[in-house]
Amino acid sequence: MTYDWLRALHIIGAMSWFAGLVYIFRLYIYHIENAGQKAVTDVLAVMERRLYRAICWPAMVFTTVFGVWLFSLNTAGYMRVGWFHTKLLMLVFLFGYHFYAGKVRHNLAAGTCTLTSKQARFLNEVPTVVMIVVVIMAVVQPF
Repeated sequence: MTYDWLRALHIIGAMSWFAGLVYIFRLYIYHIENAGQKAVTDVLAVMERRLYRAICWPAMVFTTVFGVWLFSLNTAGYMRVGWFHTKLLMLVFLFGYHFYAGKVRHNLAAGTCTLTSKQARFLNEVPTVVMIVVVIMAVVQPF
């Protein structure tokens, strides 16, 4: 497979992963704000589970597989440039965010979530900030 195809598949996976991670906290906001309405929260719980399991997880795996494949083609070259280290740091944050989103989903389903709507709104912005940094690092390669 050519380098350009690998890059394209890696980007497609990342776009899907980011989309899922941005949307899942939007669903959590609705869930938190409608906590007293069981019919609404039941529907949201199904949507959250499906999004996390059917979109976020496969997209994370897809992105990781093609990212590692790309990295393996020029490991030494990537490790010499500062922008790649920043991108890796953002990736660590993104994995943490992904698993935290899963924990929040379980807590919401169990009725033990302590997040406020305002906190969930703040957390909803995290993947966008990470995405901006990653794109700048990968495209502009500032250092």
